[in-house]
Amino acid sequence: MKFGKIFKKQMVPEWVEAYMDYNGMKRILKEIRSYKHSKLTRAASRVSRQAEALHRSFSGLSFHPRHNEHAGDIEDQVIKVDTVQQDDESRQFYKTKFLKKSEEGGEFEESFFKKLDENLNKVNKFYRDKVEEVLEEAALLDKQMDALIALRVKVQKPDADNLNLEKHPSDKVVVDASDSSTRTPGTANKDMVHGMERTNIPEEEATHIAADIVPVSHTDGNEEEAGNGEKQDLREILERVKMNDALESPISTLKGVFGDSNEPISKKGLKKAEEQLRLVFSEFYQKLRRLKEYSFMNLLAFSKIMKKYEKIASRNASRNYMKIVDNSLIGSSDEVNRLLERVEVTFVKHFSSGNRREGMKCLRPKVKRERHRVTFFSGFFSGCSIALVVAVVFKIESRKIMDKDYGTEYMANIIPLYSLFGFIILHMLMYSANIYFWRLYRVNYTFIFGFKQGTELGYRDVFLISTGLAVLAFVCFLLNLQLDMDWRLKDHKTLPEVIPLGLVTVVLFILFCPFNIIYRSSRLFFIRALLHCICAPLFEVTLPDFFLADHLTSQIQAIRSFELFICYYGLGEYLQRQNKCHSHGVYNAFYFVVAVIPYWLRFLQCIRRLCEEKESVHGYNALKYMLTIIAVIIRTAYELKKGRTWMILALVSSGVATGMNTFWDIVIDWGLLRRHSQNPYLRDKLLVPHKSVYFAAMVVNVILRVAWMQLVLEFNLKSLHKIAVTSIISCLEIVRRGIWSFFRLENEHLNNVGKYRAFKSVPHPFHYYDDDDADKDD
Repeated sequence: MKFGKIFKKQMVPEWVEAYMDYNGMKRILKEIRSYKHSKLTRAASRVSRQAEALHRSFSGLSFHPRHNEHAGDIEDQVIKVDTVQQDDESRQFYKTKFLKKSEEGGEFEESFFKKLDENLNKVNKFYRDKVEEVLEEAALLDKQMDALIALRVKVQKPDADNLNLEKHPSDKVVVDASDSSTRTPGTANKDMVHGMERTNIPEEEATHIAADIVPVSHTDGNEEEAGNGEKQDLREILERVKMNDALESPISTLKGVFGDSNEPISKKGLKKAEEQLRLVFSEFYQKLRRLKEYSFMNLLAFSKIMKKYEKIASRNASRNYMKIVDNSLIGSSDEVNRLLERVEVTFVKHFSSGNRREGMKCLRPKVKRERHRVTFFSGFFSGCSIALVVAVVFKIESRKIMDKDYGTEYMANIIPLYSLFGFIILHMLMYSANIYFWRLYRVNYTFIFGFKQGTELGYRDVFLISTGLAVLAFVCFLLNLQLDMDWRLKDHKTLPEVIPLGLVTVVLFILFCPFNIIYRSSRLFFIRALLHCICAPLFEVTLPDFFLADHLTSQIQAIRSFELFICYYGLGEYLQRQNKCHSHGVYNAFYFVVAVIPYWLRFLQCIRRLCEEKESVHGYNALKYMLTIIAVIIRTAYELKKGRTWMILALVSSGVATGMNTFWDIVIDWGLLRRHSQNPYLRDKLLVPHKSVYFAAMVVNVILRVAWMQLVLEFNLKSLHKIAVTSIISCLEIVRRGIWSFFRLENEHLNNVGKYRAFKSVPHPFHYYDDDDADKDD
């Protein structure tokens, strides 16, 4: 694989703009090469051959030394790199002067080095800013560790007085001033540039890491001075610390509304603080690893591009320029490596009971690998699904079910029961397609959704689940048809209507199965997000929560199918083989409620975010969902009661809600229709290279948004049953939601790219009161 592809694959998606523009540098080199080739005319090549022959004839008359003692002077005459000190900031910038500008084509090479300097300065500036951020974060983690250790000591010895907390230097996360100095210029990443393998700490050296980082001398007998240990009063630390509570759970939210949400520091709070700080350290470690990889890949890119320049321009400038790169911050800084070592030592000691193997498993989770059996069974199940669809069609046609007296009534009873599985399968197929295109266009969906590394589902996994469910559903449907025929012929006593109920039971059992089978981590993630949606105002709203709630608004018919299951089997309708649920007043009341619940949950989420973030956009979003709720209620009333007045009200309310929802989809969620953007009526940054895709998506979104107006207008479609029309329109809404999902996450990813936000922010468990005083002073 070429380095350009490797370089692109190894990039942190949110930091793409901060990397060296390797492709841009290659384009300039192509211009230099094409210019040199254009100058090689036939006459020039003939003259050069004659000159070379003449040189060979008289080459013996001149003396050529075997060793050129001034070989280095030739390289020094190609470029001269100056270091520029900026006035307002104590930061160095590099400016290269090309000394062969007077030669033909020199302007191309001068532009090459100018662009190269811009990339080097950009990379150094970004790296410097990120290093400063991680150093500040490391200092905060030091204070968090002080509080955690103090709390542990207090819990273990609650009755002890005058306890002093002695902190060993290995407990520190932040790099000391004496240790944070840079290495000898050019040596920090020299081993990484000349080889693709990244440096890792060997397991056999694990026990010596702490001693290597902070050498401890015991020759003086003064343990405190030798280890630079710090003694702090335990009571003083605990008096300055309180537990943070981000109102993430229903209990903490209610406490925050009706009383003090701050829990007293106790044994119960200790476990919670340990888990939270464990997540903080894990996320901080991932940030350091990505920063180290960023440094490594950019140094390698500079080395590769200079080698290409030497090959094309036939000039020896690589060694001189790479010496500057190695002396720059990205080549000489060692803070990240030291922080990585210190975090590993601290994490292993305090969060894995000194077991380095277990600690490193948490810090460095394995990347999920694609399995061939997943691909095989996906293809197998998809083929079986197609075969079963054909079998169902032939079964209905061969037995001429629709031509019989009971045919229409039977299909009207059975289709709503099985349509639930059709909606779920279609939704999962759309999600599988979304994952495929997110990966294709490098949308970091795993970070956006907050999936734990190694547990996220790939598009093959989702496709496998959907096709497996499809096979199960079609087999049950075929069995239902066969048993119904046998039952009518009195050859079978079992009512076939119980099969859909059994299928639902199996699916729910798999979903809530506590055993570690069938993607347990993903099932737990879905259940947790669903619980957050149901308890919308009591949980902190995250992107997976409102993303799932938005998808639930497109599954109204599927949710109503659950209500139908309860009525059909709970009230014994299946015994009479008739669906008269609409004759029950309770069912009709819940028919309204079920249609409103997803929008109501989304409305509560917007209110919660409005109260927490104080941004007016969440208020307008809540208004949008309230208008949708009103439209759904009126439309459902028209569906049950009919009448011209209800029809007019349904058209007006639905039109207003559709207009606002369409505007919100395209302008707010997708970020499109920007008149003054670089791409007219789209947005400045686009991941899909073809602009027509965005315009087509906007048109399709508008069309599918108004597709359900068919139910309100009640066009006379003789070839389709009303239930079939409802199912088709519901499927179109699921397709629209799938299209919306891709562009919604694309816009979220681009927002993260603009802010270089590649890691989730995990709140710290402890808060120091003196931090509040410092904020007031500022």
